[in-house]
Amino acid sequence: MTPSPSLPTLLATLGFGLAAALLAWSSIAVASSALARYRERFTADAHVRLDELFLFMDPARLFALNVAAVALFGIGMWLASGKFALGLAAGLAFALLPRLAFGWLRRRRLQAIEQQLPDALQVIAGGLRAGVSMPQALQQLIREGRPPIAQEFDLMLREHRLGLALDEALEHLAQRVPLQAITLVVAAMRIANETGGSLAEALERAAATLRNQLAMQGKIDALTAQGKLQAVVVGLLPAGLLLVLQHMEPEAMALLWHTQAGWATLAMIVLLEVFGVLLIRRIVAIDV
Repeated sequence: MTPSPSLPTLLATLGFGLAAALLAWSSIAVASSALARYRERFTADAHVRLDELFLFMDPARLFALNVAAVALFGIGMWLASGKFALGLAAGLAFALLPRLAFGWLRRRRLQAIEQQLPDALQVIAGGLRAGVSMPQALQQLIREGRPPIAQEFDLMLREHRLGLALDEALEHLAQRVPLQAITLVVAAMRIANETGGSLAEALERAAATLRNQLAMQGKIDALTAQGKLQAVVVGLLPAGLLLVLQHMEPEAMALLWHTQAGWATLAMIVLLEVFGVLLIRRIVAIDV
């Protein structure tokens, strides 16, 4: 017959269970609070970035998709590999994915604006030479142009129609589009307005300058393409060599994957690879 547990044992078990329940409740409360703060920051930042990109999406829905992707791929990697660290790394990678995607889309948008700007200035200058006013010339550009530059000038024109002075609307354009070319155009337009010079002639000169600058940048990109490709090759070569050695000598390579010395070696390899790739890209990055 099994002896009944003593009173101290029951009290200790009850206390342990109560402490575990309190710890679980506190952990859930802290996690919920942290998730709420992260959701607030994520939606606020996503709202600003979506407005900058003229993308009309619900930040709350984007947050829900991000959380679902983090959970799905993190748990999937954990179950597939059997290692919690890999699942955590995959989840963190997908948590950073929206920020990286926003940055990539913003860079692509700025590059497109820079490429379209000379033709846009020619359209505005042609309208001014035809005798129309600046708002009418901008309206012609918005009607005939393509996004994204047509969207930016449309927003500038709407601000001007709502009562902002043209100089203030131009200043807002320069703040939204932090490009040297836009700064040059805004300065040329403001100087022409203040000094009473020919605005059409100033815009044509600015368009010619920007076109020459883009042509020079294209030549430099073509000449430095080999160096950029070398950076990619240098970065991928050690990873390919590791895969080949893993296939040829799995027992010897096991020391690299399952020992502390091997992990330290891998960390040093990754660190040197990152520094090497960044150094090569810095050398071949020539600003016009």
